This record gives sequence, C-alpha cells and structure tokens, in this order.
Amino acid sequence: MKRILVPTDFSNHAEYALKVAAQIAKKNNGEIYILHMLELPHEANDPFHHGHDIPEIMYFKKRAEEKLDDLTEAEYLKGIEVSEIIKIEGTFEGIMDISKKNDIDLIVMGSHGSNGFKEMIIGSNTEKVVRTSEVPVLVIKKEMSDFDVNKFVFASDFSDEVKGTFTKAVEFSNKFGAHLHLVSINTPNNFKSTAVSEKIMSDFISGFQINNYSTHIYNDVNVEKGILNFANSIDADLIGMSTHGRRGLAHFFNGSISEDLVNHAIRPVVTFKI
Repeated sequence: MKRILVPTDFSNHAEYALKVAAQIAKKNNGEIYILHMLELPHEANDPFHHGHDIPEIMYFKKRAEEKLDDLTEAEYLKGIEVSEIIKIEGTFEGIMDISKKNDIDLIVMGSHGSNGFKEMIIGSNTEKVVRTSEVPVLVIKKEMSDFDVNKFVFASDFSDEVKGTFTKAVEFSNKFGAHLHLVSINTPNNFKSTAVSEKIMSDFISGFQINNYSTHIYNDVNVEKGILNFANSIDADLIGMSTHGRRGLAHFFNGSISEDLVNHAIRPVVTFKI
C-alpha cells in the first residue's frame, strides 16, 4: 500500500476517504495521488463548439487546481508525498487509466451509500470501480479520525477461484495487524451442514500461512444480510470480500454482493477482484 489513489469531487465524502488514505500512507510510508475528474458543461465535449469553449475549459481547470492546492495544504496530509492530477475524461475511465499508469496499490473512495434512485446516480462510479479494478478498492462511508483495523471480516464461499484474492486479503490484514474473521454465510437457498462448511473452510485455509484468524459459519436469509449482521455482531472494523468483475447481462442476472455491500454497509468495505 505504497501508492494510494484517492478520486475527489471535493465533497465531504471524498474528503473522508482522503483522511483515511492519509492514515494508511503514514503507517506504510506511502504516497497519495489525488485525482479530480473535471466535469465540464456539455458543450465542451461537442467538437463543433470545442474551440469556442477553450477559455471556459481553462477556467474550470484553474478552479480545480486551486481547490486541489487548498486540499493538499490540509494538516492531516503533512509529511506525506502528494501528487495532484486533473483529467478531462469520464470519471470511471479516468480512475482506471490513472490507476494503471501510476502502478497504484490501493484505491480509496468515498461513497454516500444512499437508497433508491439517488443510490443509482451517486454510487454508479464507485460501483464500477469496485467491480472492475485490478487493485483493491477501499470504500469509506463516514469520517474516521482513527482508521484502526483490529477486526477484519472476510466473507467468502472459499472456493478455489478465491485463492488469489485471499492472498491479497491476508496481506492487507497483516499490514494492520488485524484479527482475520473468516466467515461463510449459510442461506436457505444454498444450505450446507456445519460439518460440510467447516471442511470447506479447513481445506481452503490449509494452503495459507495465517497466524491471527478465526473461522465462523453464520446463518441468514441471504448472503448480504448475513455479512452485515455478522459484522455487526462482532463490531467489525472492516468488511472484505472478492468481486468477480462481471459486466452486462452476466452481472445483471448474478447480481453483485460486493456492490450491494458498498451501498448498504455503514462500515468500510474493501474488495479484491478475482
């Protein structure tokens, strides 16, 4: 977690993410890249009016630079190497591009996590990043003056395809010296006996060197509620899970538990792409 990317629209939730990123950077001697995707009037993207709008584009770019300069002067960023980036591009595409070009280790994003129609608008970019990012994505919902991860819940079905992402989760947990709570959610539609669930988890874990962990089987009506309720029951500091990165119809029919968690969990959520 040496190179951390924080997209910002200068909202409170974006700053909550930046404050957490600053804490992580200080603990790992890391650096932060603050990215602002410049939102311009529609005409600025029209090739027939593009020349006419150049002064307006420069105005918005200058205003964004001023805001970024003010942001980097914050006390909580003192002592951290911070790079400012402004891109005129779609938010999602810009985040993916900057992440690859700068060899980013972790993306930290703020999210409102509201409900209904508003959730679809506000959460869309965060959800796309969560679903497709090749590097871990940490989603922050509220201001956290002390981002200290002692209880880290990692929910999974513990199948072979998760092994690659589980390695990243263990590394993430070790960075914070956290206790890793491995949980399998049992639901009516996908019921397994305790003996079967325990064997699946035991066989899965046997291939890894993990020191500070415990295993749990939690019963609930569906996987999302099971993860949230289990996390509440142990007062977890962080929820982690894998995401498939499905798109289009496959994503629509399979759903995305990780995206639902990003929207509905009060606690921070970190995702690792399979």
